[in-house]
Amino acid sequence: MKRGVIAGKFLPPHKGHSYLIESGRNQCDELYVLICDRPEYLIPAPIRKSWLEAMHPGVNFIIITDDLDDDDSAGWAQATIELLGFQPDLVFSSEDYGKRWAKHLGAKHIMVDQARVALPVSATMIRNDPWTNWEYLDPEVRAYFTKRICLVGSESSGTTTLTKALAKHYKTDWVPEYGRQYSVDEKERLDREGWKSSDFVTIAQKQNELEDTAAKTANKLLFCDTDSFATGVWHKRYMGGRSSEVEALAAGRRYDLYILTDTHIPFEDDGLRDGEEFREWMQEEFIDKLRFWGKPFILVKGNPQERLEQAVSTINMLVNDSVVQIEGLQRNRWQHQGGF
Repeated sequence: MKRGVIAGKFLPPHKGHSYLIESGRNQCDELYVLICDRPEYLIPAPIRKSWLEAMHPGVNFIIITDDLDDDDSAGWAQATIELLGFQPDLVFSSEDYGKRWAKHLGAKHIMVDQARVALPVSATMIRNDPWTNWEYLDPEVRAYFTKRICLVGSESSGTTTLTKALAKHYKTDWVPEYGRQYSVDEKERLDREGWKSSDFVTIAQKQNELEDTAAKTANKLLFCDTDSFATGVWHKRYMGGRSSEVEALAAGRRYDLYILTDTHIPFEDDGLRDGEEFREWMQEEFIDKLRFWGKPFILVKGNPQERLEQAVSTINMLVNDSVVQIEGLQRNRWQHQGGF
């Protein structure tokens, strides 16, 4: 039985990495891929590992602390054997270090596309400009670099209308408000028993799932008609207080921009809405909570076309990394989450 090994940072994984991994898998019985990790790598190793496992089921991915000098081939060989518990037969790489590493392991080295002919891409290229190199990213990784823009607001304040218009303008996908569908599906029970805190937990969970799925196929931007953070505001509206479970589901989820829709438009009663008198309260609650949590947001006003123009102007500046005045915005998501 032949056992092979690959090592890399995978910051982030791209199709060139996949080509290397699949080349290795096809030439051995068992393949082990070491994912190097250091504290300064701002995409945590467990995230990179989860992506790679989804992209290459059946391959063994192992996180290894990257605390040796890159030129210490003997040290890396010793660390590899200690981690694996055996001496591999084959080493696959696209770099010259692989030859030295294999020599100290007593393994055969197989060079794979060193000249990047099959796939002319590198992690540096991805880090410098993910969108230009979008074609080289797997959907699992694209979801990370997709800019997420969430629209929130009171009942009948035009969030869905604007969400759809933005998705159409940017030729991408949008995520519907799951709570609305839930209200339809559970209407009979809700009319009979009223809302329960557990309903909002279910809504927040499903909203997160729908969004994360959509982010994998979105065209670089994803527009979300509410999110689990907003579900927490709705919980307070109906239940009279906060929900730690809903807030836990919203914690750690990052959005490049929140767009809050103003309430100064006519209220439309569609049979599900019941909170016209709460609209101003909810808008102030959204503003308060967005500020409290330091979330970047803008407030759009006027008719649908004016709101669209305001949103597009801000989004274009955000996408182009222009200096833009957005309350709560410190730096863009790629810099925050994608530094390497």
